[in-house]
Amino acid sequence: MTGTVIVLAKAPVPGRAKTRLCPPATPEESADVAAASLLDTLDAAAAVPDTRTLVAFTGRLIDAARACEVEAALGRTHRTLQRGEGLGPRIVAALADAAARFPGDPGLLIGMDTPQVRPALLAEGVAALEHADAVLGLAPDGGWWALGLRDPAAAGPVAGVPMSREDTGENTLAALRAAGLRVVLLPELTDVDTAEDALVVAAAVPGSRFAEAVDRVPGFQRVAR
Repeated sequence: MTGTVIVLAKAPVPGRAKTRLCPPATPEESADVAAASLLDTLDAAAAVPDTRTLVAFTGRLIDAARACEVEAALGRTHRTLQRGEGLGPRIVAALADAAARFPGDPGLLIGMDTPQVRPALLAEGVAALEHADAVLGLAPDGGWWALGLRDPAAAGPVAGVPMSREDTGENTLAALRAAGLRVVLLPELTDVDTAEDALVVAAAVPGSRFAEAVDRVPGFQRVAR
């Protein structure tokens, strides 16, 4: 089964990326952590068999951390621009773009905040769409880290779900089921919003770009102690 892994991403620019890590991180350190997270995520997406990667991107790389490395990684993907006011509409638009570019193929959308995700887990999500209408990966903070649809153009119900809240995952699941979709739940993953999240995720992927970036932030080490 072929499919599309869609990565919703923004340029890791200091002061604009991972701002909830400040403090204890500086804006420059937070942007570097964001860049590492994006690069690890793109590597995982690229390693999923029988899929292509579509990045829905926003922002300017000229001021971004690791700009050359990020640009090179993006050059190995398909790309589209994020559009829409608010996160919900942007998610729907990214899935709609996948449906338009690759008709008939399922789409699995993730963010750049779960650098610990493994290719096997992404492959599991895509494969589940052979029998289910949708898959959803919930996060411990009440949100979600992955949303997959057999028909990516059917994401409309998600547009009205308030994002970045403690009930976002629950409400997204309810919206999908209310639309008559059969939903399979994926394993829970922590997405990186806070310094505590960053430390937990870094410990899960030692030796990764993300773990090395986190280890270079003195403020994170003070939190760990």
